[in-house]
Amino acid sequence: MKRIITFGTYDLLHIGHIRLLKRAAALGDHLIVGVSSDELNISKKDRAPVYSTADRVEIIKALECVDEVFVEESLEKKGEYIQRFKADALVMGNDWEGKFDEYKPLCEVVYLERTDGISTTQLIGDISERL
Repeated sequence: MKRIITFGTYDLLHIGHIRLLKRAAALGDHLIVGVSSDELNISKKDRAPVYSTADRVEIIKALECVDEVFVEESLEKKGEYIQRFKADALVMGNDWEGKFDEYKPLCEVVYLERTDGISTTQLIGDISERL
Protein backbone atom coordinates (compact mmCIF):
# COMPACT_ATOMS: atom_id res chain seq x y z
CA MET A 1 0.00 0.00 0.00
CA LYS A 2 1.41 3.40 -1.01
CA ARG A 3 0.81 6.04 1.65
CA ILE A 4 0.67 9.71 0.61
CA ILE A 5 0.95 12.63 3.04
CA THR A 6 0.19 16.30 2.42
CA PHE A 7 -0.22 19.40 4.56
CA GLY A 8 -2.23 22.59 4.43
CA THR A 9 -4.45 25.06 6.20
CA TYR A 10 -7.58 24.25 4.14
CA ASP A 11 -9.33 27.41 5.28
CA LEU A 12 -12.29 28.39 3.08
CA LEU A 13 -12.12 25.10 1.22
CA HIS A 14 -12.13 25.77 -2.53
CA ILE A 15 -11.77 23.97 -5.87
CA GLY A 16 -7.98 24.29 -5.78
CA HIS A 17 -7.88 22.35 -2.50
CA ILE A 18 -10.21 19.68 -3.85
CA ARG A 19 -8.25 19.22 -7.07
CA LEU A 20 -4.92 18.98 -5.25
CA LEU A 21 -6.26 16.47 -2.71
CA LYS A 22 -7.83 14.30 -5.42
CA ARG A 23 -4.60 14.28 -7.45
CA ALA A 24 -2.57 13.49 -4.32
CA ALA A 25 -4.93 10.62 -3.46
CA ALA A 26 -4.59 9.24 -7.00
CA LEU A 27 -0.83 8.85 -6.47
CA GLY A 28 -1.32 6.17 -3.82
CA ASP A 29 -3.71 4.00 -1.84
CA HIS A 30 -4.04 5.97 1.41
CA LEU A 31 -4.13 9.78 1.72
CA ILE A 32 -3.08 11.35 5.03
CA VAL A 33 -3.71 15.08 5.47
CA GLY A 34 -2.05 17.29 8.05
CA VAL A 35 -4.25 20.30 8.81
CA SER A 36 -2.26 23.22 10.21
CA SER A 37 -3.32 24.27 13.71
CA ASP A 38 -4.68 27.75 14.37
CA GLU A 39 -1.50 28.57 16.32
CA LEU A 40 0.73 27.44 13.45
CA ASN A 41 -1.23 29.59 11.00
CA ILE A 42 -1.06 32.63 13.25
CA SER A 43 2.71 32.20 13.57
CA LYS A 44 3.30 31.89 9.80
CA LYS A 45 0.59 34.19 8.39
CA ASP A 46 0.03 36.68 11.21
CA ARG A 47 -3.69 35.91 11.16
CA ALA A 48 -6.00 33.21 12.41
CA PRO A 49 -7.86 31.09 9.87
CA VAL A 50 -11.53 31.88 9.31
CA TYR A 51 -12.51 28.38 10.47
CA SER A 52 -11.14 26.79 13.65
CA THR A 53 -8.75 23.86 13.58
CA ALA A 54 -11.53 21.51 14.69
CA ASP A 55 -13.86 22.70 11.91
CA ARG A 56 -11.15 22.44 9.24
CA VAL A 57 -10.26 18.90 10.41
CA GLU A 58 -13.93 17.89 10.23
CA ILE A 59 -14.30 19.37 6.74
CA ILE A 60 -11.22 17.53 5.42
CA LYS A 61 -12.27 14.25 7.10
CA ALA A 62 -15.58 14.47 5.21
CA LEU A 63 -13.88 14.33 1.82
CA GLU A 64 -14.14 10.98 0.07
CA CYS A 65 -10.54 11.07 -1.19
CA VAL A 66 -9.07 11.54 2.32
CA ASP A 67 -8.35 8.51 4.49
CA GLU A 68 -6.75 10.02 7.59
CA VAL A 69 -6.42 13.51 9.10
CA PHE A 70 -4.25 14.90 11.89
CA VAL A 71 -3.37 18.34 13.24
CA GLU A 72 0.00 19.72 12.17
CA GLU A 73 1.42 21.60 15.15
CA SER A 74 4.81 22.64 13.74
CA LEU A 75 6.42 23.12 10.34
CA GLU A 76 9.66 21.73 11.79
CA LYS A 77 8.01 18.37 12.52
CA LYS A 78 7.24 17.41 8.91
CA GLY A 79 9.96 14.74 8.98
CA GLU A 80 8.51 13.31 12.19
CA TYR A 81 5.02 13.25 10.67
CA ILE A 82 6.33 11.50 7.53
CA GLN A 83 7.92 8.82 9.70
CA ARG A 84 5.01 8.51 12.16
CA PHE A 85 2.49 7.95 9.38
CA LYS A 86 4.90 5.78 7.33
CA ALA A 87 4.40 7.97 4.27
CA ASP A 88 5.89 6.81 0.98
CA ALA A 89 5.41 10.21 -0.65
CA LEU A 90 5.00 13.83 0.44
CA VAL A 91 2.80 15.80 -1.96
CA MET A 92 2.58 19.60 -1.97
CA GLY A 93 1.48 22.33 -4.35
CA ASN A 94 4.13 23.65 -6.73
CA ASP A 95 4.14 27.01 -4.94
CA TRP A 96 6.35 25.09 -2.47
CA GLU A 97 8.64 23.75 -5.24
CA GLY A 98 12.01 22.73 -3.78
CA LYS A 99 11.15 23.73 -0.20
CA PHE A 100 10.59 20.15 0.95
CA ASP A 101 13.39 18.43 -0.93
CA GLU A 102 15.16 17.86 2.40
CA TYR A 103 12.65 15.04 3.02
CA LYS A 104 13.73 13.04 -0.05
CA PRO A 105 15.82 10.70 2.13
CA LEU A 106 12.57 9.80 3.99
CA CYS A 107 10.15 9.53 1.06
CA GLU A 108 9.42 10.61 -2.48
CA VAL A 109 8.63 14.34 -2.73
CA VAL A 110 6.10 15.43 -5.38
CA TYR A 111 5.01 18.97 -6.24
CA LEU A 112 1.66 19.22 -8.05
CA GLU A 113 0.58 22.18 -10.13
CA ARG A 114 -1.84 24.48 -8.36
CA THR A 115 -5.15 25.58 -9.82
CA ASP A 116 -4.61 28.97 -11.46
CA GLY A 117 -6.65 31.93 -10.31
CA ILE A 118 -7.73 30.67 -6.89
CA SER A 119 -6.31 30.96 -3.40
CA THR A 120 -7.69 31.38 0.09
CA THR A 121 -5.95 34.75 0.42
CA GLN A 122 -7.62 35.89 -2.80
CA LEU A 123 -11.03 34.63 -1.61
CA ILE A 124 -10.70 36.45 1.72
CA GLY A 125 -9.83 39.65 -0.18
CA ASP A 126 -12.75 39.22 -2.57
CA ILE A 127 -15.19 38.61 0.30
CA SER A 128 -13.86 41.61 2.26
CA GLU A 129 -14.32 43.88 -0.76
CA ARG A 130 -17.96 42.83 -1.05
CA LEU A 131 -18.81 43.65 2.56
